[in-house]
Amino acid sequence: MNEQTWNVLLRDQLAWLWNAQLRGRLEGLTDDEYFWEPVPGCWSVRPRGTGTAPVQAGSGAMTIDFAMPEPDPPPFTTIAWRLGHVIVGVLAVRNAGHFGRAPTDYRSFEYAATAAEALEQLDAEYATWQAGVESLGEDGLARACGEAEAPYGERPLAELVLHINREVVHHLAEVCLLRDLYLRTGQRARREVR
Repeated sequence: MNEQTWNVLLRDQLAWLWNAQLRGRLEGLTDDEYFWEPVPGCWSVRPRGTGTAPVQAGSGAMTIDFAMPEPDPPPFTTIAWRLGHVIVGVLAVRNAGHFGRAPTDYRSFEYAATAAEALEQLDAEYATWQAGVESLGEDGLARACGEAEAPYGERPLAELVLHINREVVHHLAEVCLLRDLYLRTGQRARREVR
């Protein structure tokens, strides 16, 4: 076993799922799918000033819906919202906190106005995350997360990597399921309205 054993295993866990199960399923994502609201009252990414959620965050022409505290039960979310969450809350914030990415958060991020742009953002943040984890080496995985992960700052970075792997897989699997649902119901419903 070489020095990089655990680091490689953690990166490979996400990379295998990304390459074999997730990223290919996102190819061809259309803007209609990206913004599709399968039920009334969805949270989404919307043009500035058009949202009805208590908070519309973002620095550009598009904002993401949310509330603090989150309602119980939380609203159903669109593919756009779920991708925004993975891009910003799961990856970009961690890339900024640990791997030198420019600081960002839900309020300062410029959300994608198209599915293609969102996938470009996703790919960039995923690549930064994987390269950052690799840069930790074996010893870095044991290092405490620090202030960027308060109140979990004393936990090892390996625990954060496992958490992020779970979050990416969980939310992108939801996106894939929504694509399946759109294919079987959303397109039909749109044709019936026309």
